[in-house]
Amino acid sequence: MKKPASEHPRATASGGSDAGPTTRSAPDPFTAVLPAIAALGAISSIATINWSAEERTPDRPKTRRRASTALRDLETCCMGLIEIFRRFQRNPKLFCGEGATVNTPLKFGVHGVRVSADTARLYQQIVNDVASMLVLASQNAFDVMSAVEDGEIDAPEEVFFGFGECQEALNELIQQRATLKASVDRGLEVARRLSTLVAELKKHVE
Repeated sequence: MKKPASEHPRATASGGSDAGPTTRSAPDPFTAVLPAIAALGAISSIATINWSAEERTPDRPKTRRRASTALRDLETCCMGLIEIFRRFQRNPKLFCGEGATVNTPLKFGVHGVRVSADTARLYQQIVNDVASMLVLASQNAFDVMSAVEDGEIDAPEEVFFGFGECQEALNELIQQRATLKASVDRGLEVARRLSTLVAELKKHVE
């Protein structure tokens, strides 16, 4: 005999005021959080270009964007990601694993909650913003890396070490299978640090 929804083990994980007959199951919050972390990873990959850049050749294809423009747009991405992680924190039940699953490590299928129609719309809005930010962060980071390789940005090694530290912070989340809340909190820290580093790169445009 099928158990009523109220008796199902997953039903107690959501808690809060959204539980009720008018709610729906929301998609797994990691489907929003992981792409946001990936966007941070795209920006922090700037670390590698300082050591992997190849010597310029006369027939090297030129980038279409000015380094200053790419950096400005990348800084905007960082600010956008800061706000996204703040929105995650402002909705802990939906994005931080608040409730019975708060201590569960990085894993799909255990953080789903039942949400109201308004909360479902909020979820979709944030997912749309994260998707857009992932695309923009990847493209802008690529253009900045190209500008570094072409000599248009000549920053000291310490700046690239900073990007490398951000990479390591993100790698630790994966290696340690951090909780959803820890992933969100660390993501916000890294987004802030990346914003500072990109601002520093802007000072070294040739």
